[in-house]
Amino acid sequence: LTGTSREQRAFQYLLTHAIPGDPHHILQTFDQWCYHCEHLSCVGPDKGRIVERLLLEQAPLRVLELGTYCGYGTVLLAQGLPPGARLYTIEGDPRHAAVAEKVIRLAGFSEQTVELIVGPSEEVIPRLREKHGLMNANLVFMDHWKRCYLRDLQLLESHQLLAEGATILADNVLFPGAPHFLQYAKTCGKYHCKVHRARLEY
Repeated sequence: LTGTSREQRAFQYLLTHAIPGDPHHILQTFDQWCYHCEHLSCVGPDKGRIVERLLLEQAPLRVLELGTYCGYGTVLLAQGLPPGARLYTIEGDPRHAAVAEKVIRLAGFSEQTVELIVGPSEEVIPRLREKHGLMNANLVFMDHWKRCYLRDLQLLESHQLLAEGATILADNVLFPGAPHFLQYAKTCGKYHCKVHRARLEY
């Protein structure tokens, strides 16, 4: 009725209630909106703790996120980066990317720390090295269309965009599920697999 999307309404709530330049408060305010107003398919605080723990343990210098959506996961990743690290995030939907760009900048992250790339992942991934300067990624966070997980992992492999010992963190592989991706990861012999049990967001 308002002519605005859920994502835009969530951003207006952030503008009103969140502290600019405070990533942690940005995420808390997002959570309040999702718990009490409208559901958004963000990572959420429960699974967010798994992401935070991995960032703390590994201190990756080059991170790639597939599926920016509203920027929740991007802010979560960016706030856990070590000094000098860079995050590349890809969003296929220009409307979501427009919201995410504002959320990322509201959280205080510059383009030097977080680069948002708009376009289909299958088109962006082959250009990451040449056009965006990503030689390889230490950590990849997949949170886009589940049917694209396997295709995009194999694209990253074929373009040699995974650093030695890189971690691939993929959300929702059991539900709604990415069975082909999961089977490949478990049987191809390239990866050690671990499934983190978590509740659905919100």
